[in-house]
Amino acid sequence: MNETNGTVTEAELHAFADGQLPLTEHARVEAWLRENPEDASTVAAWKAQNAGIKALFAPYEISKETDRALVVSSTSRGNQIAMRRWALAAAAAAIFVVGVAAGHFLPPFAARPELQLAGIETLPRQAQSAFLVYASEVRHPVEVGADQEAHLATWLGKRLNIPDLKVPNLQTLGFQLVGGRLLPVNETPGALFMYEDATGRRITVLIGHNGENETTSFRFANSGPVDTFYWIDGALGYAVTGEISRDMLRQVAELCYKQFPS
Repeated sequence: MNETNGTVTEAELHAFADGQLPLTEHARVEAWLRENPEDASTVAAWKAQNAGIKALFAPYEISKETDRALVVSSTSRGNQIAMRRWALAAAAAAIFVVGVAAGHFLPPFAARPELQLAGIETLPRQAQSAFLVYASEVRHPVEVGADQEAHLATWLGKRLNIPDLKVPNLQTLGFQLVGGRLLPVNETPGALFMYEDATGRRITVLIGHNGENETTSFRFANSGPVDTFYWIDGALGYAVTGEISRDMLRQVAELCYKQFPS
C-alpha cells in the first residue's frame, strides 16, 4: 500500500497511528478511515501494537541526572557524535515506544512525510530480500568464510569506505560467524554478514549507505516469517534480519549497534 487511492498515503496513516500527523490533517484522515474499514483496522492494530510494546519497555524509561550533560549544545564534531549515539541508545532502551510497523520514524514528520520515508524504508526490504536469497543457500551462502574474518572486514571496509569496519561478534548470543559478502544496497556497495546458531538457524546483518543522511531509532519491519530490526546512524544504515524470536533479534541488533562505528 503505497497510496490509498491517491487520497491518504501510507506515510500519513503511519503518522496518524504514531500521533505525528499535523492537527490540521486529522479530520481528513479520520474521515478517510471511517469510509475505509480495512485501513481503519490496520491503523488500530498499529496503535495497539505500539501501546503494548510501550508498556513492555516502560521499566527501561528511566532518566538520570547525568543525562542532561549528554545533550549540552556544542559545535564540536566529538560532541555531535556523542549526542547522536546517546539519542540512539536511549531509543534502544525504550525500543518501539513510538512506531513499530515498517514506515515509522521517531522524528516529527514534515509537511509531506511520504518523502521522508521513501529512501530509508528501502533498507528493511533489501535486508529481507538478501536474507531470503542467501540464508537458505547451502553450498555458497557467503563469498568469504569465517576463517578469513580479518580479510572480510578489510575488503568490505574498503568497498564501503569504512576504514574501521568490524565484523560483529555475536558469540555471547549463541551465533557464530558464517562469513560475508558484497552486495548492492541503494545502488552502492553494501555488506552482508551471516551468522548461524547451534541449531542451524541463520541471521544476517546488512550495512549500506544512506544518501539522505538521516538518523533514526531502532525500527522494526516484518515480511511473513522474516523479521528485521534496523536503524540509521548518519551516513550508514544497518539491518538485522532473521526468522527467530523478536526478542532475540532485538538483542542481536543492540549488540551489533554497540560494535559498529559511529
